[in-house]
Amino acid sequence: MAYSQASSPFLKKEKPPAPSKKKSLGYYNAVKSKNKEGAAAGGGMTQAGVDKYKRDNPGSKLKKAVTNCKAKVGTKPYKRQKAFCSRSKSWDGERGKAARRRWCCSRF
Repeated sequence: MAYSQASSPFLKKEKPPAPSKKKSLGYYNAVKSKNKEGAAAGGGMTQAGVDKYKRDNPGSKLKKAVTNCKAKVGTKPYKRQKAFCSRSKSWDGERGKAARRRWCCSRF
């Protein structure tokens, strides 16, 4: 008995790529004229945006950026900030530079 490819139970159905909720819904900081942060320049998500993302995606561990430039050395926020700054050193686009400014990466 021969099976056609269309009726085979073992073929995977390809799904279209899911859109990124962070980028598509637009819950970002408003653009400020002084430092050009915001959605257009990669300023990051607001707390309201993070909360909405968590509601839409149960079990998510998304956190807001550590924007405290004086985070005490050795604390969890400091370690998270340092880790982000380490892995984002090669970001040279406008959004990457804005994100690094927002995370106070100049201190590392």
